[in-house]
Amino acid sequence: MKTVLVFKTSVLDQKGVKRLKPKLNQLVNKNGEWNFDLEDCDNILRVETKNIGALTISSLLQKNGFVCEELH
Repeated sequence: MKTVLVFKTSVLDQKGVKRLKPKLNQLVNKNGEWNFDLEDCDNILRVETKNIGALTISSLLQKNGFVCEELH
């Protein structure tokens, strides 16, 4: 069963999304999906996955210069 993780991020535009795209694709691989909602005031990142934890995703964004906080 897949889990949906939701994060508030500091990704503001498509330039940031393009920068993260190869890293997020590699992380979720064929076992999940991800997308940004940049029209939301919190610049939401949603990740649907079976085996990746929230800490792994937030660490990835933080290592690439973005703020990322899981929403519960």
